[in-house]
Amino acid sequence: MDTKSVITRTIAVAGGRYAPGHLGELTQHLSFEMVDEALTATKTTQSRLRDLPSRVVVYLVLAACLFPEVGYLGVWRKLTAGLTGLACATPSAGGLGQARHRVGAAPLRWLFDLLRGPAAILGQHGTWWRGLLVCAIDGTTLTIPDNPRLLARFTKQRGNHGGTGYPQIRLVALLACGTRTLLDAVFGPTTSGETTYTPRLLRSLRAGMILLADRNFGAAKLLAQIAATSADLLVRLKNGRTMPVLARYPDGSYLSILSGLRVRVIECEITIATSAGRRTGLYRLTTTLLDPHAYPAAELIRLYHERWEIETAYLELKSSILGGRVLRARTPVGVEQEVYALLVIYQLLRTAITDAVITRPGTDPDRASFTIAWHTARDQLVQASGVIADTAIDLVGTIGRHVLANLMPARRLRVCPRIVKRAISKYQARGSNIDRTSYKATVSVEILTPTDP
Repeated sequence: MDTKSVITRTIAVAGGRYAPGHLGELTQHLSFEMVDEALTATKTTQSRLRDLPSRVVVYLVLAACLFPEVGYLGVWRKLTAGLTGLACATPSAGGLGQARHRVGAAPLRWLFDLLRGPAAILGQHGTWWRGLLVCAIDGTTLTIPDNPRLLARFTKQRGNHGGTGYPQIRLVALLACGTRTLLDAVFGPTTSGETTYTPRLLRSLRAGMILLADRNFGAAKLLAQIAATSADLLVRLKNGRTMPVLARYPDGSYLSILSGLRVRVIECEITIATSAGRRTGLYRLTTTLLDPHAYPAAELIRLYHERWEIETAYLELKSSILGGRVLRARTPVGVEQEVYALLVIYQLLRTAITDAVITRPGTDPDRASFTIAWHTARDQLVQASGVIADTAIDLVGTIGRHVLANLMPARRLRVCPRIVKRAISKYQARGSNIDRTSYKATVSVEILTPTDP
């Protein structure tokens, strides 16, 4: 005889017209009270109760970042899919657009300022080094729709292997390595470079941090501004720059000066060997950590590799979340609203991951899968699960349990050619003779002792 199983569940959401305003389990990291405070602080709370209250609209904009593959009406259906039995509004696409315009970008920016921070795990690999919080700074670009309203403010980039058919915005972020949580971020037209945006991020640097950056950030004036925040720095310099040798240290580094800033310089040769061959590069690193005994040169060279954590974060934002898609927004204010929403969603996911990893002492945060956290958060939103926390607080949650149950292997040292895997246009493809193999690698480092200039 056939048997049937019946599954019943109870969901707890906000009442009445506020019910669709949630993010599933992520709502526990971004509560109703936090969103209401953002609306109050930015004076964007609705003047009268509507079918789409401002709080619901904020959650709609955030939820859209979890589902970039569907339109806003599709996102609304996902927000209400788990609310069976509740009377929910049935807005039109135009109604959702008007509601997003009414709320604007200010409350999303307020929420990002509230949530940004290191979420650091004390003692974890890649997060702290010799008592300093390891941070990185770098920039990337996001592609936006091609229309006259956006082109009036944003431009298409020239060059870069033929340029792009879409306008872009530049995003520059300050990241806590290890947990990959955002400390701060700014964005705007690509007509300004990364170093032009960087001074706006210095408000988030302080003593007890060490900032990692590539050669693009090695300008003397900018390094002096970073040092003035009392944060330490470890920045790669261009090899052709002349640096005076004021004193030599036993570890191979030397004391120098850069436009009045006393720095320590480490010059080294790094060789990567694989079964396909060897490649050697020259690196010149500069740091404000002047004591060679407390901060050995060999350790600083290894530490600099942690700068790549910000590249991984951009991959998670642009590939895992956006899937390489163009942003939805078609107005400058809409772009600002959407980018802040993306940053908030990214930070919420990273916070959920960190809360899970911290329960497993000794677990490298690198082993936590961002993709699994993202997919689980999407599922929880559709089911409207975990919107309101139970009396007994679950610090890990469903998202965290999925992450911990599917930890990735410890990271191995591998290298892969830096090429486009899939050309956007077949006419720009280079053919099938490109080596796309990932190779196991070994690294050797030799600290160089330059002659006095």
